[in-house]
Amino acid sequence: QVQLVESGGGLVQSGGSLRLSCEVSGFDVREFPMRWYRQVPGKPRDVIAFMSKSLKEINYADSVKGRFTISRDDAKNMVYLEMNNLRPEDTARYYCNRVPPGTNWGQGTQVTVSS
Repeated sequence: QVQLVESGGGLVQSGGSLRLSCEVSGFDVREFPMRWYRQVPGKPRDVIAFMSKSLKEINYADSVKGRFTISRDDAKNMVYLEMNNLRPEDTARYYCNRVPPGTNWGQGTQVTVSS
């Protein structure tokens, strides 16, 4: 069964950094493209980072480009999102998933950036 467990969120000041982790079970992260998403209450879930399974294609939403980095650890079957120079507008709940996502989602991890 597919399970995704996000962690690493928290409260951080503007300009700070966080590293989010996504523990994956039920599939091999090497076999699927992966995405990080974020969502604020009342709004759709937005894609902010994408990584192809070959790692040859990585791209980011304009809002996070140059500040966020997606990566994975094949041995641990985990995906990460390194977030630097955080801004208050980065406040959201963050999720990871494979592409296509199917119906299984993790609980997400909350990131709150204070000004």
